[in-house]
Amino acid sequence: MDIYTTIDSPLGEILLAGDGTALTRVSFDVTSARAGRRREPRAFAEAERQLGAYFAGERTSFGLPLAARGSAFQERVWAELARLPYGTTTSYGALAARIGVPPDRVRAVGAAIGANPLLVVLPCHRVVAADGALTGYAGGLERKRELLTLEGVLQPALWSVMP
Repeated sequence: MDIYTTIDSPLGEILLAGDGTALTRVSFDVTSARAGRRREPRAFAEAERQLGAYFAGERTSFGLPLAARGSAFQERVWAELARLPYGTTTSYGALAARIGVPPDRVRAVGAAIGANPLLVVLPCHRVVAADGALTGYAGGLERKRELLTLEGVLQPALWSVMP
């Protein structure tokens, strides 16, 4: 049986799930993602520490054991997500080209990114449209915007700093 806990973050509650040795899920969908799992907060102390440091602007990468489960194609896409540097973005097409996927399969790359089970840790929020527009994020576009702002890619919205 998989185990889980939830943690608070600046973007809302986050579910952390794993198999006891590696993280298998990081999700903002806390309610449905708990099904079939046993609560075990102590098992995720290091993940909680690293995510806390990331949200505090003190960490730019993660050193956690991960076990994302998907098809061979999805896992190939997710492995490339792990290589995207903090504070940068890339387009779906550029990511597809890096893993040798022809232009007519960019939608398949997008679908694999959308199925990413390890939000924030595998930084799918760093993938944007070719024109730079923010598109699709399982945690919601506002969270994607906040993550990219945290990483310095986007400037904070003026309305968020005005009295």
